[in-house]
Amino acid sequence: MGFPGTWMTKSESMVYRVVPKCACSTIGQIMYYSDQGEFFDGDIHDAKAGIHKWALDESQGPITENVSGHKSLAFTCVRNPYTRVLSSFFDKICGIQRNGKRYRGNLVPLLVQKYGIEVGGDDGKQEFDQIASFRRFLLFARDTIRWRRPMDPDIHWSAVSGHVSTFIINGGKYDQIFWTEQFNDGMQKVLDAVDTPHKVDLAAIPRFNESEGHGPKRAHPVEDYFDDLSMHLMREIYKRDFDLFKYDFDNPGNKLPIGEIDLDEVHAKLGD
Repeated sequence: MGFPGTWMTKSESMVYRVVPKCACSTIGQIMYYSDQGEFFDGDIHDAKAGIHKWALDESQGPITENVSGHKSLAFTCVRNPYTRVLSSFFDKICGIQRNGKRYRGNLVPLLVQKYGIEVGGDDGKQEFDQIASFRRFLLFARDTIRWRRPMDPDIHWSAVSGHVSTFIINGGKYDQIFWTEQFNDGMQKVLDAVDTPHKVDLAAIPRFNESEGHGPKRAHPVEDYFDDLSMHLMREIYKRDFDLFKYDFDNPGNKLPIGEIDLDEVHAKLGD
């Protein structure tokens, strides 16, 4: 199976397991800059050179050799399940993607028909009941994850622990895992622990939020989207994420972690 979703700098200064909706665009650009001395012109997900990616055939050998031998610092970044799934809904379901089309072609019409979801009209800009539609989307997300129907789960709303685990199961070991909510602290610790061809001044780095502006703005506080049933579904889908990455399940309004991530616990529980 190898190391899907893994990126590595060309200098092999660091290895990163990408987790969608967890600052991956910014992290990728920082890695690219630390090697090239400039940012990639465009969405870093489109870069085919200047950075190793598992999806590029020529990168698989170097990544496998590095990760199997634990030659470089390996890290990933995680995010509160409540805000992550909300972000996925507004970006991927309600938003128009950068190709000018809806995400995954017939996905949105399927959701409108089968789950009664509204998405703000053809351009995603009309008023609609965000809370009702999000809760129906959450039911759909649960169906994809639990029963793989009406389709397989999508990487943007499948559990963070699932993404993080493939790296461990296939022989990788994380040196650091940090929170999106405390991004500067976590990313700085990574940069402090590695030598890069170009120095990165984190305070001067722009945030590359490639999904921003795709969909409608969230009109309510996070906690308003989650009633008792929604929280039950969240526990069903993301219990391991809350437990391992120390997020507050009981209070959707608290996006900050409530404990420290235990790397030994993460490796033990996700390495099965």
